[in-house]
Amino acid sequence: MPDEPVEPPFPITTGTPPPKADQPRVETTPPPGEPVAVTAAESPLKRFLPFIIGFGVVLLLILLVAKVILPRFQKPKTPDVISLTYWGLWEPENLITQIIDDYRKVHPDITIQYVRQSPKDYRERLQSSLAKGEGPDIFRWHNTWLSMLKNDLAPVPNEAYSGGEFDTAFFPIAKKDVYISGSYFGIPLEFDALALYINEDIFAQNPDTKVPTTWDNFRQIAFKLTQRDNRGQITRGGAAMGTTNNVDHFSDILGLMILQNGGDPGKPGEETVTAALKFYTLFSKQDRSWSEALPNSTLAFATGKAAMMLAPSWRAIEINQQNPKLNFKLYPVPQLPGTNVAWATYWVEGVAKKSAKQAAAWEFLKYLSSPEVLAKMYQSASQLRLFGEPYPRQEMMTQLQADPYSGAIMTQALSARSWPMAAKTFDNGLNDRIIKYYEDAINAYLADQEEKQLLEALTSGVTQVLSQYGLAAAR
Repeated sequence: MPDEPVEPPFPITTGTPPPKADQPRVETTPPPGEPVAVTAAESPLKRFLPFIIGFGVVLLLILLVAKVILPRFQKPKTPDVISLTYWGLWEPENLITQIIDDYRKVHPDITIQYVRQSPKDYRERLQSSLAKGEGPDIFRWHNTWLSMLKNDLAPVPNEAYSGGEFDTAFFPIAKKDVYISGSYFGIPLEFDALALYINEDIFAQNPDTKVPTTWDNFRQIAFKLTQRDNRGQITRGGAAMGTTNNVDHFSDILGLMILQNGGDPGKPGEETVTAALKFYTLFSKQDRSWSEALPNSTLAFATGKAAMMLAPSWRAIEINQQNPKLNFKLYPVPQLPGTNVAWATYWVEGVAKKSAKQAAAWEFLKYLSSPEVLAKMYQSASQLRLFGEPYPRQEMMTQLQADPYSGAIMTQALSARSWPMAAKTFDNGLNDRIIKYYEDAINAYLADQEEKQLLEALTSGVTQVLSQYGLAAAR
């Protein structure tokens, strides 16, 4: 039985009418081997093309509205505000607030809360707060505290100061005091050192007396300027030296003498250390140019009961407040022949290791430590007190050298050294504990106790403290 004709699946749409039923069907199948031509009517894409085009147009309209039209009617997105907490010690809030306000003019997304802390138990309170993760983002610390704070401090990133930039910017002693394990951990905003305080009026009354530059000369002048009553009691000390209870910075002075003598305060049994100890006590024990019966050194100098004393520059502000009419000036400390060693004691700014906002904190400290901002802070502080904080940057050193108070600090900056015998850091740790052992040793010398015994106690105590803070091997 012949096959029935098979209808194609789709009608032919060429416009030619179909053949009549009695007409033979024309075979349209091409010969084998020739390609089959596919017309538009046979392509599925053509049937869906209008839908695809329409979908594309709709999509473009949605993107146009979302990206171009709607943003014009929306408020600009406010950047996230970063809040920093800054613990300071000496600068009043109103001075730092001025600097913060200037900074926020170009960094409106940064807020900074400056909190002036009491120096009492400051180091302990700071570390307790940092350990709990509740501490400040930025805080001030003493240049001798690195061994105590090294686990709490974040390293200075290259974005703030690279190693080369830091070395060029700041004094050599700062590079030593804040550097450990290949990184810097603080940025100084000020610098201070021991200076020789001279009562200019007392020296003017003795025209043949010049400002001493050596320790021998210092000792002679101190003896000469000492005044006693008819009972032999000292009414004016030539120099506040030789005791511990009423010399505010006896440990700094002794540390300076030891370093100038080539000694290591961490090795008290060496002759270079014991010689400095004995020399210090001569002023009260043998020369009697100072007495424990006199007021503490700062007050004695402010009231004219001491012709000379050694102290950091910040004591000048206290003296001026106690006696605004006192005519005095600061000079570099005396030296041993052939030496040029000064004593540094100052503060630096650090960033908490646990802070989640370290980048913003370091950027702010970079701003604070710029020459322009340091100069502005110095000028602003000078309107509130005798003078501002001496500069920590090498290129600014000459700007203050003519100043009667800061000048002596600047001229000693390049030769300054440090050691953890700095007074008035209130750390209840490294400095205070070492100072106590040296204080006991000096008092033992003054009481004529056996030297061997007192030196053994001193050496044992100092070694123990240094070992506790991981410094015995390094010293």
